[in-house]
Amino acid sequence: MRRIPAIPFLLLALCGLPSSPASAQTTPWTTPLRGSWVQTAAPAAGDILLAGRESTCQIVVAADENSAVRQAAEFLAGDIEKISGHRPEIVATPGSQRVHIRLVTLGHGAVPASVDAAAMQGQWESYRIVPENPDLWLVGENPRGTAFAAYTLSERLGVDPLYLWTGYTPEHHDPLVLKHFTRFAQPSPAFRYRGFFHDDEDLLPRPFDANGNPLQTGDVPLEWYKRFFETALRLKMNMVAPYTRVHRRYEVQKLASDWGLYYTSHHYDILVSNPYGLERYHLAAERGVRPEWNWFTNREGMLQFWRGGVLENRDLDVIWPVGMRGTEDRPFVFPAGTTDDQKAATFRDVIQQQVSMVRELLPKDKTPLFHFTMYSEMLPQYQRNHAAFDLPADVMIVWPDDNDGHMRALPASDKADKWKHGVYYHLAYLGGRLTKQLTHTVGPAVIAGQFRKIVQAGATEYMLVNVSELRDYVMGARMLADITWDAPNALASPDPAEAYTAWWSQEYFGAGAGGARTAQAAAAVYHQYFAALDSPDKLWFASDAIQELLDRLYRKVAGTAWEPLDANTLAQLRARGRQLDEALASETRAEEAMPLSEQRFFSIDAGLGLEVAQRQTQAALKLADALEAPDATRMWQSVREARASLEQLEVELLRGEYPPFDRWYGESWIRTTLSQSNPHRPYIQLRAFIAGEGRGSLERARPPGRP
Repeated sequence: MRRIPAIPFLLLALCGLPSSPASAQTTPWTTPLRGSWVQTAAPAAGDILLAGRESTCQIVVAADENSAVRQAAEFLAGDIEKISGHRPEIVATPGSQRVHIRLVTLGHGAVPASVDAAAMQGQWESYRIVPENPDLWLVGENPRGTAFAAYTLSERLGVDPLYLWTGYTPEHHDPLVLKHFTRFAQPSPAFRYRGFFHDDEDLLPRPFDANGNPLQTGDVPLEWYKRFFETALRLKMNMVAPYTRVHRRYEVQKLASDWGLYYTSHHYDILVSNPYGLERYHLAAERGVRPEWNWFTNREGMLQFWRGGVLENRDLDVIWPVGMRGTEDRPFVFPAGTTDDQKAATFRDVIQQQVSMVRELLPKDKTPLFHFTMYSEMLPQYQRNHAAFDLPADVMIVWPDDNDGHMRALPASDKADKWKHGVYYHLAYLGGRLTKQLTHTVGPAVIAGQFRKIVQAGATEYMLVNVSELRDYVMGARMLADITWDAPNALASPDPAEAYTAWWSQEYFGAGAGGARTAQAAAAVYHQYFAALDSPDKLWFASDAIQELLDRLYRKVAGTAWEPLDANTLAQLRARGRQLDEALASETRAEEAMPLSEQRFFSIDAGLGLEVAQRQTQAALKLADALEAPDATRMWQSVREARASLEQLEVELLRGEYPPFDRWYGESWIRTTLSQSNPHRPYIQLRAFIAGEGRGSLERARPPGRP
């Protein structure tokens, strides 16, 4: 398939806008969205009463509509009830009510001429919202388009798509009246497949081990997947990849498919067969094969294992991962001496077998969809010998970032090939030494810059972004959802990152008495935040320094040789301390002008990462003073002052653990006592130092059984 050359964003933006000046269409990140269609003044001609004491609308969904449309209708009915106190009835045929909200997918019922159904034909996931007195029509080109129309209406009536994470409560309106407009016309999205990968899931509730930590292999309650899937849909995403290294429950992926989300998986979860469960969950035995993950000695066994994944999921909407990696998300081990050409030939054979298998086993009404994600070792192998791979033309080629939001490579935009291309992106990442971000570190400027490159390269068929448990990455997740739907308009601004940050700050923190001033203050805090925390290592810099300082303090107390902290490290700590002090002072001032509900979310989204970095930096500087203290009295005074900073952080972490985010910053199978990703690590180590009066060593301060 030949990729379309880059076209000036402004031209595309103008082409995408409807012609009617009275349309409710808006350019991304230019105007408030939540509640923007609610009539708060006296009702005017053309306004529509949706709910009130005198009358409440009906939501009409035909009996033959897709389950995704029916689920969207359920959410819409609940949203109207949240706002007005009155719940609309969902019916298959309209009754005698004054107003109906009609959800119709093209081909599932007649629509008014004003919808212009002919123009919608073939526009993937496009939709229209059209008032046609006395009713409101929500019409989609396909079932997902119809569902997205409902989620768009919900937001414009006041329901935050991220409410599960922000805690936002919509303003109450009784009666609930929709302002008059001519229509809302949403064209096809810029990226065809768009979704969230919920990696790790180590913070979510599940059975616990003997030490009180969530089991890595324990089942997460379905309620959490409902939260993930609802959020994706409200952001108009159409794909989801639940965590891969778990006991695979069919109910999870079926729920996603029933609600209108394509189900896919990580690059090593080939044909969603769950290689992680080869022996761990006895899947090899269930599928009648020996548990030997070796293409050269157990070819038929691997094919049969993959076949099991297809048979279990073939009735769902799936985008099938193809390729080959190890069962633990490690490179596949080839026999010694295998050349690059031989490796490429093996991958070609494997993928052709996988594609043929899916085509053979899928029901006739399912179109086979495939992605080949070139994560880790696969990218250089493909780049060295891409011609030898000779992938089938219907396999999407997915290019990876560097795990920190910067693309490692992209297809050449000036060359034609037969494939469609996409990207695998990270807002969250679990890296070496079990380092996992505590909060977001990929800022709007990075996202905007990288996605401009992605769009220009034509890699817009597929976008999967790693958001882990989502809560700590919602700002970036929303930005990506907006870009992947409407890249031409979203990226048309000379500075999309600034436009998004200003809009986000106004939308989420500008509702109080301070209004625009508070929003501007919030935006300034985000700029300071991403200047201080633009990569995960910035969160753990002071934590590592504390560990190093404590090791030297143990030696000092023991009377053995020790060295002062490296002068460059000390200078960096001091500079970061000043930077973080200024950022947190700004965060505190901005938070004070917000309503309580906004304060709580802002304190987590913009405040907590700064607090983790600042309190640990303060403690590290005090421990550096302790190391240089001329006598024991002054040494212990500085040590206690360091502890006070870390005790303050413990309280600040507790503030973020309100339901349903209980134990969110506690230990897990990733956040062990001494892992970098555990924000409590410095506090635990310093307490042990004080409790033992500095006797022993850092090794002895580690609890039994800890690494």
